[in-house]
Amino acid sequence: MPQFSFEKITTADRNTVYKIFSDYENYQKISSEFFPSIRIRSVRDNVAVVEEHLILGDDEFVIMAKHVTNEPVLHDVFVIGGDAKGSHIQEQFIEIPQGTKILVDVDFKLKGKMKIGGMFSKNRYLQNYEEILDNFIKIAEN
Repeated sequence: MPQFSFEKITTADRNTVYKIFSDYENYQKISSEFFPSIRIRSVRDNVAVVEEHLILGDDEFVIMAKHVTNEPVLHDVFVIGGDAKGSHIQEQFIEIPQGTKILVDVDFKLKGKMKIGGMFSKNRYLQNYEEILDNFIKIAEN
């Protein structure tokens, strides 16, 4: 199913960028058009389980995600339940002279009728996901 990678460069420092990208608690506030609902189920050290509603393309995904953080270098999201179970998103934050390089790898798994629809919506998913990243970068730079 859809797999894609992004490389973004921002003038914001790595700690600031990391804090925005890994701030799953505030995804609904900072990107409500894509995250209409977030509910934290548990947090232990650097691992959190979060119930998320994610809108990509014309599809709304209800997922249970495990966020694993390694500040300020890595943010992994493993979808452990719901519409995209088995998906994995990895965000890496690399300090560079101009600011921060962000590397994002997305392995998006879909099931059932969403799998068929996803074949036709891949470009829209890609575009929407890039909008989320660009929005996070804009917040980090301000």
